[in-house]
Amino acid sequence: MIKESGVRSPESGGLRSTADGGRRTPDADAAATRVAIALGSNVGDREGHLRYAVDRLASLIANLRVSPFVETEPQDVSPQPLFLNGAVVGEYRLAARALLDALLAIERQRGRERPRPGAPRTLDLDLVLFGNEIVEEPGLKVPHPRFRQRRFVLEPLAAIAPEMTDPVTGLTIAELLGRLQ
Repeated sequence: MIKESGVRSPESGGLRSTADGGRRTPDADAAATRVAIALGSNVGDREGHLRYAVDRLASLIANLRVSPFVETEPQDVSPQPLFLNGAVVGEYRLAARALLDALLAIERQRGRERPRPGAPRTLDLDLVLFGNEIVEEPGLKVPHPRFRQRRFVLEPLAAIAPEMTDPVTGLTIAELLGRLQ
């Protein structure tokens, strides 16, 4: 059973509880965690929404690398406009929950509404990988539970970080993408 605000380390297989609700305090000695975030938009100025997100993320994430943006068909949702998708990777010094909170704030700044699951969106930012941590908390699951089946996530990620590894399967982004093809 996973406790609330717990982080499971793949090396130990155990759960590391965090008394501070999963947040790490920022300090100069804090080790950075390599993160991967998927970006998507299918409402309004899609490219403008993605570029806005990249600009905001650049102030939070060090050594940010940005994939090319690709237009994709909607997947697993009702008929709706085409998506523009991309990905970013970089280094983050706080906890996964803090990053998720920042991603949700950026989405809200671009008018993101959630009237129902799978609804069209101005901006969608998904925390795909957070180093090799496996996080299971209310409202936060990392790695993202469906990223392994999503070409629109794996292709942009493979363009900038094919060597990043899924801590659940042990496979790289390139290997996961190869399995889809």
